[in-house]
Amino acid sequence: MMPASRKSADPTSPSPNYKWHVVAMLWGISFFNYADRQAIFSVFPLLEAEMQLTPVQLGLLGSSFAWVYGLCAPFAGNVVDRVRRKSAILVGLHAWSLICVATALSRNFSHLLFFRAAEGLGETFYYPASMSMISDYHGKTTRSQAMGVHQTSIYLGTIAGGFFSGWIGQHYGWRWSFVVFGALGILLGLLLSRHLIEPPRGAADSADSGEPPKAVKGLSALQFLRIVATTPTLLLILGAFMCTTFVVVVLFSWMPKFLYDKFHLSLATAGLVATLFAQLASMAGAPLGGWLADRWRSRTAGGRLMVQLIGVAGCAPFVVLCGETGSVFWVVIALLAWGFFRGLYEANTFAAAFDVIPAEARGTTVGLMNLVGWLVGGGTAPVIIGYLAQLKGLSRAIALASLGYVAAGILFAIAVLGFVHRDLARLREAMAKPR
Repeated sequence: MMPASRKSADPTSPSPNYKWHVVAMLWGISFFNYADRQAIFSVFPLLEAEMQLTPVQLGLLGSSFAWVYGLCAPFAGNVVDRVRRKSAILVGLHAWSLICVATALSRNFSHLLFFRAAEGLGETFYYPASMSMISDYHGKTTRSQAMGVHQTSIYLGTIAGGFFSGWIGQHYGWRWSFVVFGALGILLGLLLSRHLIEPPRGAADSADSGEPPKAVKGLSALQFLRIVATTPTLLLILGAFMCTTFVVVVLFSWMPKFLYDKFHLSLATAGLVATLFAQLASMAGAPLGGWLADRWRSRTAGGRLMVQLIGVAGCAPFVVLCGETGSVFWVVIALLAWGFFRGLYEANTFAAAFDVIPAEARGTTVGLMNLVGWLVGGGTAPVIIGYLAQLKGLSRAIALASLGYVAAGILFAIAVLGFVHRDLARLREAMAKPR
């Protein structure tokens, strides 16, 4: 692979709009990233019946992905900061797609656990690489908007994974769900390999400052950890990401089974209701959150964080309603509202962190966020909720998950009021020094 310090192609050479073409190509890859990981949750009842799995074992299938995804994330991020991101993205796409197909070979719980964990390893390279690449095509005036548009792929991918996996499982058996999604991902990777161009590191930030891109070297682990330890805003963002990931994983792991058991919906309908309404609402919230954050960010250093604070504050009450209501109608209303506010928050997840860290640390930062979010937050969520469901029922367990958003809101408020202005000023001083 080509070292990161060597320039690739000029990101503006294909066309003036190529930076948005990049977002579109990465959108397609991210779609399959989330469709593949969501597919298993809609066939939980089929797996439960065929292999006699307990709620805790079903939870472990979600957690195994999150544990491997999170544990490998810092390594993946560090690699991404040193190699061509195009290669990391496409190799990862082919790897996780092949593993998705291979999941169909499973004959018992151990097989499923292995393939879910392996898929976490394959997918862990994508987000550090894609977020770093987008940040080098889009500067401060369009970065949140670009990431907000890209974020909509997660929502549609989750809908597709939830509905089509349930529909295919209901009519043809759960194994065909994994074969179909994996094969389509492989075909997409072959198609995009000729069209994705690697940008110079820090290109968009250099364009914002009017200076040519500087040669950028990957940071050592010690240098990166020093940046993290001395940037309180980043530490608070990490804590908030852990809390919000916990809640998201709870809802998407358990909502299909919750609807199937409590309201006696079919597999396909439960998978659709659990994903469609929340994700469509998020598709509206994410672009709006990106647009709003880019404008607030131009006026104040804490603009992106303020939008995130609004998002998590709006999410919390509707998570409670999801779990406690006895009506499918109100479940749908709660999922719509939760999805909209979730979109406001998630459009700025990485853009807010990139405001206070240098370009050469972006891939590793995304990796660290995924470690904290998925290992600690997402990795514990399915098992904890599975355990609480056995004690108090799934409805009450889902409602209690809302406390994650309360904690995240407190962390964002501390960052806005106490640290972001100072951290941004320090980053500007560091960037002004010769490298």
